Amino acid sequence: MFNHDRTPPISSEDPPRPDDRRWRLILSYREHVTRLVRKRLWNPQDVDDCVQEVLLRGVLFPRLDEDRVGEFLTTTTLRLCVDYYRDGDRQRRLRMRVAFVERSPGPDEQLVELDLGRWMIERASQLRGREQQIMLARAKGMTNREIADSFGLTAKAVESAFTRGRARLRMQFDHCMNGAPAEPVPAAAMSAGRLG
Repeated sequence: MFNHDRTPPISSEDPPRPDDRRWRLILSYREHVTRLVRKRLWNPQDVDDCVQEVLLRGVLFPRLDEDRVGEFLTTTTLRLCVDYYRDGDRQRRLRMRVAFVERSPGPDEQLVELDLGRWMIERASQLRGREQQIMLARAKGMTNREIADSFGLTAKAVESAFTRGRARLRMQFDHCMNGAPAEPVPAAAMSAGRLG
């Protein structure tokens, strides 16, 4: 036979449904629960979610001692607030971990990096004297100590020349990024600016 009643049949496995008296009892503690949650959570949506969860747990708890409803709801509220903090902390740690995961660059990024590298080498080749030697040596992967030993210089001299060369390249890069064609910066302007 078909069940023409719109409500689904209650099986012996379904938990008993709370009656109106239980709902009224639990809802009488709503303000108390809300005050507790507001002292611990600041996001209004989290406050509403937590209050609703506490009230539902109270209504649906099968062995609720109705003489100790206040204690049950207070304990449940505090535990849920702790759970919210733990979940928030877990989410923060996960976001930090994801933020630091190195992703491999896409083909467009690789192409841009390759082109920028070629441009920098070309510009470094236009530098003069020691700056040119040191910038090109650094581009080959040599350390300042290796460059100093190779050219018979002090570490300070290598660092100084590298700083000046890098400033000149940065100036050229900024010049190009502002829409101007890449032209060598006049030597007089370089020495007047004392870049480094």
